[in-house]
Amino acid sequence: MSKTSTESMNPTTITSQPASTSPKNTATIFNPAKPAMIEEQRSSDSNAPYHHKANHNQNRTIEQSSDATSGMTATANAPVNAAPKIGFVSLGCPKALVDSERIITELSRDGYQVASDYEGADLVVVNTCGFIESAVQESLDAIGEAISKNGKVIVTGCLGKEAEKIREMHPAVLAVTGAHAYDEVITAVAQHVPRPNRSLDANYDPKIDLINEAGIKLTPSHYAYLKISEGCNHRCTFCIIPSLRGDLVSRPIDSVMNEAMALKKAGVKELLIISQDTSAYGLDLKYKTSFWNGMPLKSKFYDMCQALNDLGIWVRLHYVYPYPHVDKVVELMGEKKLLPYLDIPFQHASHSILKAMKRPAHSENTLARIKAWREICPDIVIRSTFVVGFPGETEEDFQCLLDWLVEARLDRVGAFTYSEVEGAVANDLPNHVPEDVKQSRYERLMALQQEISAQKLQEKVGKTLMVLVDEIDSDENIAICRSYADAPEIDGHVYVDDITAQVKVGQFLTVTIDDASEYDLFASYKG
Repeated sequence: MSKTSTESMNPTTITSQPASTSPKNTATIFNPAKPAMIEEQRSSDSNAPYHHKANHNQNRTIEQSSDATSGMTATANAPVNAAPKIGFVSLGCPKALVDSERIITELSRDGYQVASDYEGADLVVVNTCGFIESAVQESLDAIGEAISKNGKVIVTGCLGKEAEKIREMHPAVLAVTGAHAYDEVITAVAQHVPRPNRSLDANYDPKIDLINEAGIKLTPSHYAYLKISEGCNHRCTFCIIPSLRGDLVSRPIDSVMNEAMALKKAGVKELLIISQDTSAYGLDLKYKTSFWNGMPLKSKFYDMCQALNDLGIWVRLHYVYPYPHVDKVVELMGEKKLLPYLDIPFQHASHSILKAMKRPAHSENTLARIKAWREICPDIVIRSTFVVGFPGETEEDFQCLLDWLVEARLDRVGAFTYSEVEGAVANDLPNHVPEDVKQSRYERLMALQQEISAQKLQEKVGKTLMVLVDEIDSDENIAICRSYADAPEIDGHVYVDDITAQVKVGQFLTVTIDDASEYDLFASYKG
């Protein structure tokens, strides 16, 4: 087996199905359009630096959405004439993927089936992304493809805010809704494809054919995204998320915990906590107390982390701003009550660029915090994302970022070159950086981080790790796994050789690390 980084933007076979069904193989892809915010794939004969995706793209094609829902009991056996089929294309980050999951769940409860191709769908829903211009173009292309191959299309998601742009380019769309507009999507679907009459379906039994309380998931059965809030109170100049998804709106803690418990009961081994600003959770609710499991519980970041720990499964935190109260959560990680993994979008290190971005952190303070976190929890893994070529970024600013990375020695780093997005304040800033300079800086940053990553992973050789099996390569007799340091689809893998037939997807293994590449580990398993 080649000891090189095997992560790419090509389709990767993984297990994906609702938790109530048996395992089924389906493909999961990243962004096929290769937008500017995603690192270019490093081919085997290229020396170009490569790392994992800067954002958490979790795109699902119409076929993949169908594969992931093919075992759901509510509609799987319904005759075609009793259950119209809805195709679903989901683009963007895990937060958008959760929106897709919720819409599909509600449609399934109403008796619709999920179509496996455009031709077999009575209507297609396209859940769009509008974060940067390349994502906007990808979404517009996906809408056009759905119209050309099916003809009946409803558009939802972040790009839905630009309804006029969508209708100007694609006047045939039936309806356009914004992000997390679940009820509007369901209503629009029913308007153009009436809800099936379940009384006509002889196979339907309301006592048996129920959707699992956890809902239908487009992820493998052993991990799931849990969205705890929507929107963001920050006004970063390069970001239009608040205009797309609004200000922070947190879910009450009992709602979060009920879903978490349902996912655990459905067999989920790992919860990935997501939002626009995870560590601000509950601020808008004034940390209101609710009752869950017979006990009072505050809608507060720390309290939520404590409660999730009590479930006894992996809990991974994403999109965490480094507010002071995050230190207490790191203490939980040091006590082995949470996965010691923090995904924090630092974005830059230069004072002037952070100020221009309107980011809430300063580089010196952040370095001190990272040092303190490592003292509290030596095993902590920190992932972050950076923007290079932001308007006004000088060579001195960029060198400041490189120097900061050398000192910070982050475990996982994604980067993207700045690109204008309609509505972003940064578009009007002076001194935009030429494209060739942006690309050069991006490559320099990723080359540096590649060296740091290789060094840090080499330190793990000879150690034992617990890993979670994501996929089995039967031809090579290899288990493709992740450790606590690896979030799915964006970080590295642990490849385990010579596994036995007893090793299954979703199983935990204790392995010995034998070798390391720039981004991945290679291990053996004694059984």
